[in-house]
Amino acid sequence: MYTYSYGAEVATMPNKTIYVSDDDLPLYARAQELSGGNLSSTIADALRRYVDVQEGRAEGFEDVVVKVGPGGTRKQRFSGVLIGEWGRSSSTKVEEYRVFLGRSGKYVLHTSKSAEWKSGDEKWNTGWRAWVGNWSSNQTWSNLPAESKLDVVATLDELLELVPADIRDSVAAAARQPQIEDLDI
Repeated sequence: MYTYSYGAEVATMPNKTIYVSDDDLPLYARAQELSGGNLSSTIADALRRYVDVQEGRAEGFEDVVVKVGPGGTRKQRFSGVLIGEWGRSSSTKVEEYRVFLGRSGKYVLHTSKSAEWKSGDEKWNTGWRAWVGNWSSNQTWSNLPAESKLDVVATLDELLELVPADIRDSVAAAARQPQIEDLDI
C-alpha cells in the first residue's frame, strides 16, 4: 500500500489521505495526468457523479443513454425512468417514441426514425407483380438517413404536443400513472 495525498493549500481545507493499492497506482497516475495536475478536483467530480447516480437509483431512476442526431452518431445520458414506449411502421420506415420521467420531474421524449427509402414510382410499392416489365431507366428514388432526437419539456401538455395524435391518449395515460403506489395491505 502506498499513501496518496491530495488537498488544497487553503487553511480552511484540511488535507486528506487516501490509501491506494499498488495495482491502482497507474490509474491514479493517469488521472493526475489527464486532470492537468488537479487530481483533487477530478476525484470530487467523480464522487459527485457517483453520489448522484446512487441516490437516483435509490429513488427508482436509472442511467439512460440514447443515441441522437443523424444516424444516431452522438450519445446523451440522463437519469430517468421509462414511462412508455410506442412504435409504428410503414413500408418505408419505422418510428419509435420512448417517454421517460427525468429525476428533476421533467418529461423526456426520445424519438427515433429509421432510414427511409422512397421510390418516385408508386408502382414499386404495390408488390412484385408491378415490377414485371417496368425496367425503365427513368426512375427516381431517395434514401433519407436514420435520425433520432431528444426533447425535454416541463409539462405533460408540452409533451403531448410533441407526439403523434394517434398515441397522445396512451402517452397521457402512462404519464399520469404514479411511479410508486403505496398499498395498505
